[in-house]
Amino acid sequence: MFGAVAGAVSVFGNTPLDVIKTRMQGLEAKKYKSTLDCAVKIMKHEGPKAFYKGTVPRLGRVCMDVAIVFIIYEEVVKVLNNVWKTD
Repeated sequence: MFGAVAGAVSVFGNTPLDVIKTRMQGLEAKKYKSTLDCAVKIMKHEGPKAFYKGTVPRLGRVCMDVAIVFIIYEEVVKVLNNVWKTD
């Protein structure tokens, strides 16, 4: 549960930056003078929703990835605690 929440927070925090990065690397990159110019043009011409394009598929993948990592971590800690008693 907490892994999925952590993944969701990560997605919503990073997606705007990822959209800007993708635009700067794409075929139309030459129409942007800088990263800030790219962000301003996206906001001006497409609005704030444009910064979250592709969020839903990424949200599903990242939430699942982070949740799995949390589960694996907990299981590894249990195994290691059984091997090396820390009490």
